[in-house]
Amino acid sequence: MPEPTLPPQSSGWIRVRGAREHNLRQVDVDLPRDCFVVFTGVSGSGKSSLAFGTVFAESQRRYLESVAPYARRLMSQVGAPEVDSIDGMPPAVALQQARGATGTRSSLGTLSSLSDVLRLLFSRAGTYPDGADHLPASAFSPNTAVGACPTCGGTGVSRSTTEALLVPDPTLSIDDGAIGVWASRAWVGQNVRRMVTKLGIDVHAPWHTLPQETRDWLLFTDEEPRMLLTGNKQGEASQYHGHWSSAEKYLMRNLARTQSATQREKLEAFRAEGPCPTCHGKRLSPAALAVTFAGRDIAQIAAMPLTDLGGLLEKGLAQQARGTDRHGAAASSAARSLVKDFGERVEAIIGLGLGYLSMDRSSTALSPGELQRVRLAGQLRSGLFGVLYVLDEPSAGLHPADSEALYAALRQLVARGNSLFVVEHDLSIALHADWVVDVGPSAGVMGGEIVYSGPPAGLADVTESTTAEFMFGHTPTPTLAATAPTSWTTLEHLTRHNVDDVTVDVPLGVMTAVTGVSGAGKTSLLTAITERLEQDRRVTVIDQRPIGRSPRSNLATYTGLFDGVRRLFAATPEAKDRGWGAGRFSFNVAEGRCPTCDGEGFIAIELVFLPTSYSSCPTCHGSRYNPETLDVHYRGRDIGQVLAMTAVEAADFFADVPAIHRSLTTLLDVGLGYLTLGQPATELSGGEAQRIKLATELQRPRRDQGVIVLDEPTGGLHPVNVRDLVRVLRRLADAGDTVITVEHDMQVIAASDWVIELGPGGGDQGGRIVAAATPADLLDHPDSVTGPYLRRAMDGPTRSPAFSPRTP
Repeated sequence: MPEPTLPPQSSGWIRVRGAREHNLRQVDVDLPRDCFVVFTGVSGSGKSSLAFGTVFAESQRRYLESVAPYARRLMSQVGAPEVDSIDGMPPAVALQQARGATGTRSSLGTLSSLSDVLRLLFSRAGTYPDGADHLPASAFSPNTAVGACPTCGGTGVSRSTTEALLVPDPTLSIDDGAIGVWASRAWVGQNVRRMVTKLGIDVHAPWHTLPQETRDWLLFTDEEPRMLLTGNKQGEASQYHGHWSSAEKYLMRNLARTQSATQREKLEAFRAEGPCPTCHGKRLSPAALAVTFAGRDIAQIAAMPLTDLGGLLEKGLAQQARGTDRHGAAASSAARSLVKDFGERVEAIIGLGLGYLSMDRSSTALSPGELQRVRLAGQLRSGLFGVLYVLDEPSAGLHPADSEALYAALRQLVARGNSLFVVEHDLSIALHADWVVDVGPSAGVMGGEIVYSGPPAGLADVTESTTAEFMFGHTPTPTLAATAPTSWTTLEHLTRHNVDDVTVDVPLGVMTAVTGVSGAGKTSLLTAITERLEQDRRVTVIDQRPIGRSPRSNLATYTGLFDGVRRLFAATPEAKDRGWGAGRFSFNVAEGRCPTCDGEGFIAIELVFLPTSYSSCPTCHGSRYNPETLDVHYRGRDIGQVLAMTAVEAADFFADVPAIHRSLTTLLDVGLGYLTLGQPATELSGGEAQRIKLATELQRPRRDQGVIVLDEPTGGLHPVNVRDLVRVLRRLADAGDTVITVEHDMQVIAASDWVIELGPGGGDQGGRIVAAATPADLLDHPDSVTGPYLRRAMDGPTRSPAFSPRTP
C-alpha cells in the first residue's frame, strides 16, 4: 500500500505498528490527527479491536502511568494492548455503547448533570410558601435523606396491601383459609384461629358476611392485644399467651425477616405496587414539592420533554422581571445565570436528537445509543482542545432523519481542534468523513487486516472491500415486492408509554417493519403488540440480552450442538474402552476438565494496582480439559481443538453429521461463521447474541406458524451482515411465520411486506401511526418521514446522499 498523503487540516499521524489485539494480524496503519476518521468493516472484522482495544487502550495506559499507583485502583482500566508501538498519540476519551446504570434512582437528569443545575435553581430562586425556610439544593434530590419522601424513601412507589389481596376468595371462612397469609393448617394458622375465636368472631362464617369494621380490624389494626389461649402446642393440652397482630403487620414483619426467596415470593403476592400516597410518585418530601418555579414544582419540570423546558424557564424569568414572582434581586440574578447554564446543557442534548426525553427518564430505560449521545452532549459542552474522541456506533438506534443532527455534532468536535475516531456502520456518515479505515476482509480469523486506509473516495476502487460494495451503490436495487398476508388481526386500544389508545392492523404470515424517528414509540408499540398477540399465539422474542453471564456459557452450549459433539466423542473406541459417557467431555465436570483452571481455559492474575490480567491456562493451554480427556480423538481432533474451530471450519468437519451440521448451517446463515464454537458468551456483542438466538430459533422444527419479534436486530451490523439477516427473516416469513421487527435500516424496510410508521416526532409528539403501507406505497406517502430515505436508498448512496458533505 503506497504511503498515504496527510490531509491538509491534520497536524500529523498517529502511527500504529504491530497491533495484535484480539484478531488483529500485526496491523500497521497511519491515522491522521485533527480529522474525522471512520472505522468500517463487517461485524467481527477487528474495527473495535483497533480503535478501542489498541488506540484508546494505549492512550489510557500512558495517562495512568502518571497517576499514583493507589489512585489507579479507583479508576476503570483496560489492560495494556498487544501492540509494538504507537506514536503521535494525543490524550483520548472513549464513549462506548453501554447500558445505563442498574439503579432505579439514576436518571437522564443525574447522568447529564441537568438535575444538579435545576436543584440549585429551585434552592436559590424558587418560590417558597409564606414562612417556609429556604432549602439547600440537596433537599430537592430524592437520593438524599433530607430530600427523599419520608413515606417511600425516595422511590416514588409504595408496596402496600389491600383487603382484596389479603383475602383472595371472600366466600371462604377464616377457618377455610380466607386470609391468605394465615391459610396454613400449621401452628401459625391454628394460633390465629384460636385468637379470632377468643375475640368472639365466628371463624366459620363466610368472610364477606362479617361486618366491615371487623374485617378492617383483623386485617389492618395497630392494636396488639395479648390473650390467654388453650391449645395443643407440644403434643398435649396446655395454656399459653397469644399475641395478636393484624394480617398486614404479620405480612410486613415476615417480609423484613425472611431469608428465603421462595417464602418472599409467596408473601409478595399479597402486596401490590402503586404510587406513593404521600408524594404521588414524585419521590420528594412535601417541603421540596411546595417550592415552585414558573408555577411548577421540580418533579413536574423533570417530567417534561426537554424541548419544552426552554420556554417554561424563560416564562419563570419573565415572571420575576414583572415582579409577579416573589424573588429578591439576588435570587433573580442567580436564576438568570442558572437558566442560561441549564439551557446550554439542554440544547446540546436536543441537538443530538434526544429532545423527546425527560429528565426523570430512568437510566435503565435509555438505550445504549441514547446513553452514548447523552455523554457526547457533555463533551460538546466541555470545549476541550487537542483530544482524541473514540466513539462506538453513535448512530445506533437512530432513524436516518436523526443522523443528520448527529453528523453535525460530530463535526463540531473536529472543528474545535480535536481528533475523532468513530466505529460506524452507517455508511452515509463514513462517506462524508475525512478518512476511512476499512478492516477485514471478513470477520474473526478471516479478518484483522487493513483493507483500505485513506479518503472515502479512494475506497470505491478497492474490489476486496465489502464496504465499498454498499457505500458506492454497487448492490442491486431492491424490488419492493410485497407478499400478501394470509390474514390480518386488529389490535385495539394499545397503550404503553407515549403510545396511547392506538389501534393497529397487523398482517399475519408476512414480515412487518415498525419504524419512525427516535422516541416515536416504536419499542413501546412492539411491546404492546407482543403482549396482546401472546394471548392466543406462540410468540418468540429475540432480543440482544446476553446468552450467558459466565465464560462457561458459549456458542456451542447455547445452541445445543455441543451435546451432539460430546456424544460423538463418547462413541469413539477410545472412550468406550475407558467406559466414558458424554458427560466426561463436559468442561463443567470435574472428571474431564482441567484442574488448574476448572474448565475456564484461562487464569485470572490479580495485579493489585493494575487491572486484572488474564492469561491462557499453563496446564491446558486454553483447551479447558485435562490431558486424559484430550487423549480421545474424533477424526484426529481432540474436543478442545473442536471448540477452537470457527463455525465455518466446523461445518466442513461435521458435514456428514446432520444434527450438528444443521445447527452450524443456521449460524452461517446469520453471518456468524467467524465465531469459534467455544467463544465465551461474555465476549459476544448484543448483536451477535441476538443472531445466535435467531439461529437457534431457525433450527427448531416448524410445527405451526408463530410470531417472531425482534427489536432493532441490525444494531452493530455491517450492511453485508444486514443482507444476510434479511435473507433469514424472509425465509421465516416465506415459511408462514409472522415476523415483526423495529427497524431504521432501509434494507430491512425495503424487504418487508408491510411498514407501520410512528410519529410524527418523538416523546409526546409521537406515539401515533402516521403511515401503514407497503414499502412501495410508503415512498410517496405524504406523512412519512421514512419514505424519502427509502427512496434515497433505492437511488444509491453516491447519487443521493443522506445529507450534504462538510463544506471546507
